Amino acid sequence: MTHFIDTDCKDGSSSAGYEHGNTLAIGGVSDVFPFDAQETAWIDVIHKMDETYADLVRYQVELEKKNGALEDAQHFLASILASMTDVLIVCDLTGAIQQVNRALEDLTGLSADQLLDRPFQSLFTEDSQILVDGFAQCIRDKAIQDCALQLRGRSEPIPVDLNCTSRYDHRGRLVGMVLLGRPVGELHKAYRALNQAHTELKTAQQQLVQSEKMASLGRLVAGVAHELNNPISFIYGNVHALERYTQRLTRYIAFCHEQGPRVDQDRLRGELRIDRILDDLSPLITGTMEGAERVRDIVQGLRQFSSGQQGEYALFDVEPVLGRAVHWVSKGGPEALEVDYDLPVPLRVSGHAGQIQQVLMNLVQNALDAMADLEHPHLEIRGGEEGGVVWLEVRDFGPGIAEDDLVRIFDPFFTTKPVGSGTGLGLAISYGIVNEHGGRLKARNHSQGGAVFRVELPSVRPGGGG
Repeated sequence: MTHFIDTDCKDGSSSAGYEHGNTLAIGGVSDVFPFDAQETAWIDVIHKMDETYADLVRYQVELEKKNGALEDAQHFLASILASMTDVLIVCDLTGAIQQVNRALEDLTGLSADQLLDRPFQSLFTEDSQILVDGFAQCIRDKAIQDCALQLRGRSEPIPVDLNCTSRYDHRGRLVGMVLLGRPVGELHKAYRALNQAHTELKTAQQQLVQSEKMASLGRLVAGVAHELNNPISFIYGNVHALERYTQRLTRYIAFCHEQGPRVDQDRLRGELRIDRILDDLSPLITGTMEGAERVRDIVQGLRQFSSGQQGEYALFDVEPVLGRAVHWVSKGGPEALEVDYDLPVPLRVSGHAGQIQQVLMNLVQNALDAMADLEHPHLEIRGGEEGGVVWLEVRDFGPGIAEDDLVRIFDPFFTTKPVGSGTGLGLAISYGIVNEHGGRLKARNHSQGGAVFRVELPSVRPGGGG
């Protein structure tokens, strides 16, 4: 089969050719080409070019995506470095600075360009040189943490807590170190201010303890005056009687010394009632001694109560301390107060008897205040020892404590009393005193009404051990 082909030459002429079978004849030249192979080759070339172009387009798109992601990552890291308040220094193994953050620039007053390639040791004061000079060697063994250094600031040294770690390349080779420091100047100022505030608070607490103690003493004045008045009254009366008896005895002895007649001696003895005087002398002296001892005990109790917190702990029995606390507080309370005791004797603890007495007086006073509206106030006091702990419970028969107030009752300045009737410090101070003695002070409502305050203190066994 023959195909005639008319082709245009480059010079504008035309040439004729024909195809016969698989042979192409052009311009009468007997050049023979395999036409199907040539066509297939060109198609393959075109396909390869299309594939290459598509690959180039795809690679360009991926490259643009990766370039955008890289830019985002760079912006992200830059924003992190810029927002860091801690100081960041990246160095090589020689200590030359390779990168810093804005926090370091702000503290030192130097730009990043001024800091690059500069030895990082120059950023710290002379007092810190011994430490920073050894960083390059130390990080080969372990990271450096919380190293206190002085950074050269704009106008004055700035204390920083510095951490230093090793930096490795992608092959795992040590190429430098990273220093991260936190300025602690403001922290130091805050710590000093906190320490000063704590000292002032402790002073204020001590003053409050004394103020509360003086308030307690004020509430006791009436009761103590009553207690002192009785023994002083009969001491005063006994002394007057002894004075009269002394005059009579002096007169009688003088007469006997002059050796008057026996009849006159008997008459004068009867007239001066010498026999009665002799019978009264012993009771008068005994009563006077008893009154003096009662005054001494009252004064000793007052001195013990008002003593400060200084000094070592001493062993004492809780029962007489509790008795004095109830006795003194009740003297200033209602006359109809009924107190039921259930206490084993003895109950020995170690501590300051005056402070424990202050705690017990406060609990009794609060119990009386809670029963102020009752016609017949009643107080129950129980105690015992369990598992090395001496415990005392003071229960009143008042309205009890509101559930919401139970969790706040020992907070300073918290009170449910009317304004002017309480400072809200008594229970807070009592709580602190019991804690200082290694014990606990707790409050709860009794199932049958009223509030119960429980004091727990470490006991002291008869042999002296705790």
